[in-house]
Amino acid sequence: MYLVTGGAGFIGSAVVRMLIRRGAAVVNVDKLTYAGNLDSLSEVEADSRYAFERADIGDADAMRRIFERYRPTGVFHLAAESHVDRSIDAPADFIATNIVGTSVLLGQARRYWTSLPTDRARTFRFVHVSTDEVYGSLGAHGHFTEHSPYAPSSPYSASKASADHLVRAWHRTYGFPTLVTSCSNNYGPYQFLEKLIPLTILNALASRPIAVYGRGENVRDWLHVDDHADALLAVMERGRIGATYAIGARAERRNIDVVEAVCGILDELRPRSGGSRYRELIEFVADRPGHDYRYAIDPSTIERELSWRPTELFDAGLRKTVAWYLENEAWLDRVRSGAYRGERLGLGTGV
Repeated sequence: MYLVTGGAGFIGSAVVRMLIRRGAAVVNVDKLTYAGNLDSLSEVEADSRYAFERADIGDADAMRRIFERYRPTGVFHLAAESHVDRSIDAPADFIATNIVGTSVLLGQARRYWTSLPTDRARTFRFVHVSTDEVYGSLGAHGHFTEHSPYAPSSPYSASKASADHLVRAWHRTYGFPTLVTSCSNNYGPYQFLEKLIPLTILNALASRPIAVYGRGENVRDWLHVDDHADALLAVMERGRIGATYAIGARAERRNIDVVEAVCGILDELRPRSGGSRYRELIEFVADRPGHDYRYAIDPSTIERELSWRPTELFDAGLRKTVAWYLENEAWLDRVRSGAYRGERLGLGTGV
């Protein structure tokens, strides 16, 4: 039995689905904030090996009860506020969940771990899922590695950096068996609509302006969510306690190139009336505060130590992703009817 925090989110739900497909039992712990969506787990919700607990990782009593009830063999910690633009507008939410919540979860996980028999305690693992954004911004050259210095730029990345340090401190101070991963930008099905690729699709289908920050020159390294989930399972099963693993697919693209590629796929799969092209909707807007120029991951360590490799090439994966959103407009409609309606975020109100 694995405990997955944030299992109703984009990456968390991919981890849950993959664990169930591979025969594991899972308890999904999710607070169900605006980005949590149980529809993303419809394929596993009736499985006898799947359980759901609606709870906040910052609620110590709830987490203690869940650990004692389910007796997990490991934890995948993905619960987090994760959108940079939202962190600019409301940083306190990110501090509460990503820092305070992680500290509470670590305390309860360690409490449970110390109660285990020696053989079970020896095999228990706590995998903390972080981001390459903790390292700040790269110039035109170079890559992030597990040894890159921390230089977070946004309230989001600063909160994740803080959580990383807490996780490592629990290992060094208490001997708690933790591992940390830092991943590049994820994409794929079930991603919440505030992120670049699904938001581009959403606005294009609605014939709304497709906003691109600055001139779209910022570079991101793209990783399919299923490849990321596969990497996380490899870290849980074979990773070195106390280690950090950088996870990426060596798929760097400028933001404008990604947006134009999405538009081109939509032109093929869902042509606009009158022969116009979706790229005509692209509108360059003022950049967001503290926008990092470039991220790029060197995944050599996880490739070498754990024999992990991504299987999805970006161009093919992007086409599959666009097709999935077109084929699942009912899912889109349910998300659109909720807390997020495609409005511009990250304007820096700092509330």
